[in-house]
Amino acid sequence: MANVSNTVGLVFGSAGGVVGYRRELAGQGRRMLSLAVPTAAGAILGAFLLLVLPQDVFKGVVPVLIAIAIVLVLIQPRLSRHINAEDEGGWVAGVLLPIGTFLTAIYGGYFGAAQGVILMSVFMILIDDSLQRLNALKNVFAAVVNGIAAVYFVIFASVSWEPALLIAVSSVAGSQVGALVGRRLSPTLLRAVVVAAGVAGLIKLLA
Repeated sequence: MANVSNTVGLVFGSAGGVVGYRRELAGQGRRMLSLAVPTAAGAILGAFLLLVLPQDVFKGVVPVLIAIAIVLVLIQPRLSRHINAEDEGGWVAGVLLPIGTFLTAIYGGYFGAAQGVILMSVFMILIDDSLQRLNALKNVFAAVVNGIAAVYFVIFASVSWEPALLIAVSSVAGSQVGALVGRRLSPTLLRAVVVAAGVAGLIKLLA
């Protein structure tokens, strides 16, 4: 119930992040459309898995995925150069990116915390663009995943509405502050913030 209520509340903060970073979304319409279907499918599957799998699976899988995402963010520059050098025939954009987005959406529908860290690691490795524009793209797909999962949970699960409302209000405020601050960060510092967020989430889950 905690995760379900958290996801419902975060929908509004995710949408706020999209609004805050709307300038960086210019020219990314085709990219967003191409990833919409795998994102929606992954979000529905993830939400379904949360309600049917034992809680032990949740506790075991989530920390491992966050740790992997942190490592990917740290080694991203070298890994990206290697992947782009081997990208013959556009297999990264045509195959790897939709698959990576689909798998990340499953995680996001299953467990929203640190979803942004995993999304950023996938986008940073597979998309050749600035970190600020990738951050804006991440906000869009986090909002899509949270929105779809929230609808699924409202229909099929129990939501604790009081904490969900508190999360909604605070996450909207936080998303606007985050957009103002994040846009001013250098790529190196933005990468450090992403890693720090992932480490904080990992420590909290393992505590």
